Amino acid sequence: MDPVTNPAGQHRALPVPDGLEGQRVDQALSRLFGLSRGAAADLADAGAVVLDGRVRDKGDRVSGGSWLEVELPPPPGEPAPPEPVAGLTVVHDDDDIVVVDKPVGVAAHPSPGWEGPTVVGGLAAAGYRISTSGAAERQGVVHRLDAGTTGLMVVAKSERAYTALKAAFKQRTVEKGYAALVQGHPDPSRGTIDAPIDRHPRHDWKFAVVQGGRPSVTHYEVVEAFPAASLVDIRLETGRTHQIRVHFSALRHPCVGDAMYGADPTLAARLGVSRQWLHAARLGIPHPADGRWMEFTSPFPSDLAGALDILRAES
Repeated sequence: MDPVTNPAGQHRALPVPDGLEGQRVDQALSRLFGLSRGAAADLADAGAVVLDGRVRDKGDRVSGGSWLEVELPPPPGEPAPPEPVAGLTVVHDDDDIVVVDKPVGVAAHPSPGWEGPTVVGGLAAAGYRISTSGAAERQGVVHRLDAGTTGLMVVAKSERAYTALKAAFKQRTVEKGYAALVQGHPDPSRGTIDAPIDRHPRHDWKFAVVQGGRPSVTHYEVVEAFPAASLVDIRLETGRTHQIRVHFSALRHPCVGDAMYGADPTLAARLGVSRQWLHAARLGIPHPADGRWMEFTSPFPSDLAGALDILRAES
């Protein structure tokens, strides 16, 4: 059977032949759609692979007769020259890694439909050599932040760093600490949200807590409470797309300013917040060369700090 293709040529689907029974999703994707194994794995990591109607991990197994679907990136055109990124701050640089403090409005790497600045492009424009591992548009990127989320990211410069950091994130030997200002007051004030996440069943541009979704665990503690909102310290055990935003929305305490996940726009406007109040404030990693533990912190950007100032003045 021929692939089912949308007019833009990006959504493709094929039945899994019996000969691929039991293979990993990334293996089957590579075989069926002529992708490199690395590109197939990256698409699965990005949540772009669906098996029988459900987003799957690259390590999940396929069954003969199942439908495997993928959202492919557009064909590569003439690459845009890298441009400097205002506000992108390098907080650490050595032979293997570069750690940056990412400003709002900057994506981790180029992607379909995104025409704004990227961390990858900003580093290239500044003359940084980045690992060539990974898909062409996201070389060196081992984890990501939403364009609307600020804070710390590590990018691999060497091939050994890329391999070691990907393994560290997979094995959860990194520490990812976030701060979020959420509406209302989570109860209990300290706890763990253990709820699976998958594509939203009706709106595929966002995610939701879905039975049978990918395991997702968020640990949190309220560190400051205000009449209308709470400042929450968060540690991620897993790293799903939009995980913090989805989990707190499911608790009916969305991040202030996060209209996609149900935040009250009047509160955001009163506090001068034009995006989700979410910041990657801490990052701890084992150095890929020698394993020594490294920790980095990032202060709140001015728009987020300003919202807290308003709330404190009102309390």
